[in-house]
Amino acid sequence: MQPSHPAHPVAIFLGKTRFAADDPLALGAVLADLIEHEFDRAPRMPLPGQGETLSRWRVLADVAAHDLGLVKLYEGHTDALAILAELHGPTPPSGSKWGVWAAESPNARVRATRQTTGSNGADVVLDGTKAWCSGAGVLSHALVTAWLDDQPVLAAVAMSHPSVSIDTSNWQAVGMQATASADVTFRDTPATLVGDAHAYVNRPGFWHGGAGIAACWYGAAARIGEVLRDACRKHADPHRLVHLGAVDCALAGAASVLRETAAHIDAHPHAIVQREALRARLVVEDAATAVMRHTTRALGAGPLCRNGRFARAMADLPVFIRQSHAERDLAALGETLLQEGGGSTHTCEPENSPWTL
Repeated sequence: MQPSHPAHPVAIFLGKTRFAADDPLALGAVLADLIEHEFDRAPRMPLPGQGETLSRWRVLADVAAHDLGLVKLYEGHTDALAILAELHGPTPPSGSKWGVWAAESPNARVRATRQTTGSNGADVVLDGTKAWCSGAGVLSHALVTAWLDDQPVLAAVAMSHPSVSIDTSNWQAVGMQATASADVTFRDTPATLVGDAHAYVNRPGFWHGGAGIAACWYGAAARIGEVLRDACRKHADPHRLVHLGAVDCALAGAASVLRETAAHIDAHPHAIVQREALRARLVVEDAATAVMRHTTRALGAGPLCRNGRFARAMADLPVFIRQSHAERDLAALGETLLQEGGGSTHTCEPENSPWTL
C-alpha cells in the first residue's frame, strides 16, 4: 500500500475557493488567483524532468479532482511555462495567463511570415485560424503552432493585439463547456518564434507534457471513485462492493504506471519517452473509463441527478479523455515496442522483453 500524502497547498487553496464552474470568466479568475499565489511555478509546481515530476503530476491531479475545466486551463498554462523554459523562449510577463494551442485541423491552419522590419521585437506575423483554443477568451498569451516556409514552428502571441479575433460559436459542448474552446483568427498578428522549426515536437518535454495530461484524467477518475467509496461506507451491499473492488484495481494500476513513468522521466530527463508517455495515457484512459462505468452501475442515476459536482465530472471527463487518439495511440505504442528491438532476431528473449518484472 502506498503511503498517504498530506494535502497539497493547491488542494487546500481550491477547497476554500468558490466559483461558478460553468462560467469561462470564473475559470479565468481562479486561474489568475492560482498564478498570483505562485501555484504555477517551483517550488509549488516543479518543472518536469527535474527530479520532482511526480510532485508536478500530483498538483495536476489535485486540480483535476476539483474541476476539469479549471485543470484544462491550468495544465495549459503550466505546460506553456515549461515549454518556454525548455526552448529558451521569452520571459512571461508577470501575471500573464498562457495557453498552448497545437491542434492541426485540416480546415484551420496558421501561416507564419518573417517580419522584414522587426517591429515591436516580433520575429513573424501570423495569419489564419487556429481551432480548439481552450480558454481563448480569458488568456493573455498563447503558444501557437504555425507553418513557416512549410516547416512547423511554435510562436508566442499576445491575445490583446487588435488583429486577434475569437469565435466560440462552434463550441457546443456540454462536457468541458466552460473551457469555451474557440476558433482564433490571426490577421497579420505579430508573434515571437520559440525554438527552431520542429523543436516543439522533437524536444523531450513534449512527451513529459503528454504524460502529464494523464495525471489530470487520473485525478478526476479518483474523485469519481471517491463518490462510490463514500456511498459504500454508508451502505456496503455486495453489488456496490464488487464495483468498488473493480475501481480500486483500475486506479491502483493507473497510479503505479504514473509513478513509474514519472520516475523514468526524472532518471532520463533528456530521453524521448514516447513509449512510456503513450503507455501511461492509455492505461489511465482505460482506468478512467472503467471507474466511470463501475461507479454509475453501482450507484445508478441518483448522483448524476443530485450531485452537481459528480454530474459535471461525469460530463467533463469523457470529453477531456478524447484528447487521446484511442486506437491510433495503441498502434503507435505497439510500433515503439517493435522499434526497440532494433531488428534483432532475439527480441523475444526474456532479457529483451519490455514486460520483465
